[in-house]
Amino acid sequence: MLQELRVNNLALINRLDLDFSETSTGLIAFTGETGAGKSIILQAVHLLTGGRASTSWVRNDCEQAVIEAQFGISDREDILSLLHEHGLDNEKDCILRRIVSSKGRSRIFINDRLATGKLAHTLAENIVNIASQHDQQLLLKSNSHVDFLDSYGELLEQRQQYQQEYRRWQQLARQLRKLQEQEQDKEQRRDFLSFQLKEIQEADPLPAEDEQLIKERELFKSSTVLTELVGKSHFQLQDKVTPLLIEIRKNMEHAVTLDPALQELAAQSSSVSFEVEDLEGTLQDYLASIPSDQGRLEQIASRLAQLRQLQRKYGTTLEEVLAFAEQAEKELHSLDNLDEQIASLEKELKAIGATVREKAEKLSQNRLRIAKQLTAAMQAELASLSFQQALFEVSVISGDCADDSNLSATGGDTVTFLFSANPGEPPKPLTEVVSGGELSRLMLAMKCLLARRDKVDTVIFDEIDAGIGGEAAEAVARKIDELASHHQVFCITHLPQIAAYADAHFLVEKQVNTHRTFTTIRDLSYDERIRELARMLGGKKPSQQTLLFAQELVEGRTDTRQSKI
Repeated sequence: MLQELRVNNLALINRLDLDFSETSTGLIAFTGETGAGKSIILQAVHLLTGGRASTSWVRNDCEQAVIEAQFGISDREDILSLLHEHGLDNEKDCILRRIVSSKGRSRIFINDRLATGKLAHTLAENIVNIASQHDQQLLLKSNSHVDFLDSYGELLEQRQQYQQEYRRWQQLARQLRKLQEQEQDKEQRRDFLSFQLKEIQEADPLPAEDEQLIKERELFKSSTVLTELVGKSHFQLQDKVTPLLIEIRKNMEHAVTLDPALQELAAQSSSVSFEVEDLEGTLQDYLASIPSDQGRLEQIASRLAQLRQLQRKYGTTLEEVLAFAEQAEKELHSLDNLDEQIASLEKELKAIGATVREKAEKLSQNRLRIAKQLTAAMQAELASLSFQQALFEVSVISGDCADDSNLSATGGDTVTFLFSANPGEPPKPLTEVVSGGELSRLMLAMKCLLARRDKVDTVIFDEIDAGIGGEAAEAVARKIDELASHHQVFCITHLPQIAAYADAHFLVEKQVNTHRTFTTIRDLSYDERIRELARMLGGKKPSQQTLLFAQELVEGRTDTRQSKI
């Protein structure tokens, strides 16, 4: 259950701290004038469940909005196991915190550790169930009816297993179609790839070969200047420097015989002489290597043109060209084995197709069985909501699962909710005949049924009473009170009939202080509750009679509950 909710700097809320720990089960009502900010509560919970955030929700002039909720989960082994699986263990509580920055960044924390929005959504689905006007619209979408049916019948896990096989089946079918298309133009593709591969192989390019050729070409362009510069240097060494160093070396060798102390200097002169002789030889070799054959320059130009042609066709670099050739070889090999691949894939597709059809058939059988149960259960729920003569029916039309065209991601069934509010009129698709007030009661009935089936402790109704009044409003109030006897129920409402059943009643008000607008939420005392109910009944200035009626409404609810006990 939701124990505490804290909100800072969200929309018009500056700071909000609400404690619900005393209401583990029961009805918690939020009332107030239209536009006071009641929807902010729902918005806060939406953010905690991993919903998309917007910077516009951060209060003006604030750096960030912070929403935090503490849920008691000590008796929920499934949630404790989920938290343990992700290293988010806590003994008895689960704390969700969402921080939304005004600069667009958003973070979610579970038990003070950073978590993903997906995990927060999965966790929240098992903790809190929200019924908003958006959820009511789902009833008007016929493709959502199968979701309601599967949720009520606890078939979602079975459907998920079917969907896994179905997605794999579709994936294999796409692969097979692709291979079959390749089979149709296999020979043409083979000839084309063979031509491309032959062109590359005959050219036989080497990695970075073009770069080496460009360097060699640049060397040709500088050969005349290089020959002149290096030639002069070689001539100076050969004709002048080398003979002189030889004479110096011989003189020092003779001097050593006269004075052994000159041994080191003689060695140095010999070393210099030999190094210069080596330098002369190196320059001689370099002169011989300077290209001068114009035929070679033409060869370089021709080879570069050939390589550039390959690069235009198969890749911007020679490495990419070689990679293209390698891939072409692999594809040619694959084409040679295409018949075997198609045969193998057809065999696998047949096997998984049989599994998909079998799972779809079992799902259909279960849906037909559950549809009867849901029809009867909804009929009973609607009767308790002043729909005694209304008809509700779950239609399940199951296509032949042997025909693959009848199968979809949800199975082989078309699920449609049929409804008639008028005696003597046959039920028709709900999306065609339901009114706003009827839709609210239908959603309430559905949520009550689902709440009994699932393990969710906390249910939030956001103006489930839209378009309802009179006897229907009283019936809705009793139904919500019934649900609150075994669930923690939050209800944002405009109906005094519902608010009168509240175990805790909060008033949402909009105030202006120092030219800033604030939304405040406060727990009402008994006398304040009576005045708020009177306002809901008779406006801002209720009469004494209206106040007495509001008091009778609250006390009458209390007496009714005690008599049930």
